[in-house]
Amino acid sequence: MEDHKIVQRNVALQREWYGEPLGDRVRRLVVAFNVSQAFLAEVLGISAPMLSQVMSGRRAKIGNPVVLARMIMLERKVLTPGVAAGDADAMQAALEDVRDARPTVGRDSFPVGAAFGDRALLVALRDIAEDENLGHAADRLDPEFPAIAELLRRAGKGA
Repeated sequence: MEDHKIVQRNVALQREWYGEPLGDRVRRLVVAFNVSQAFLAEVLGISAPMLSQVMSGRRAKIGNPVVLARMIMLERKVLTPGVAAGDADAMQAALEDVRDARPTVGRDSFPVGAAFGDRALLVALRDIAEDENLGHAADRLDPEFPAIAELLRRAGKGA
């Protein structure tokens, strides 16, 4: 298969698997945090050449789920007030948090707590729903999404 056809196929697979080409997602992070692609690779825990190959479509996927979890964590941190305002200290702290994170990735877990901190997440949930409603939602979600149900229960208890 010719190189450009491989790249087209890989980019199409990235759209299917990740919602959009990884190159677009990574470029947004490079701009948002004002860092080099090589530095971002270090933060994510992937080699710079591998990140380049994923961005260009020469590789279709990020093989290590922890690297993907860190990328998602960074995308979420872009939305925090200090980072969104371009505060250099907040951006540096966010990058360090993600670089040092050891998120677990499994069927029932994703790096919610690692991205925002449990306290901020629980406060946000309490702001949008009554304790009783959080408990009811947790009961409904528990059979299929126990990790989310547990977060809702914790928020409903004021933990």
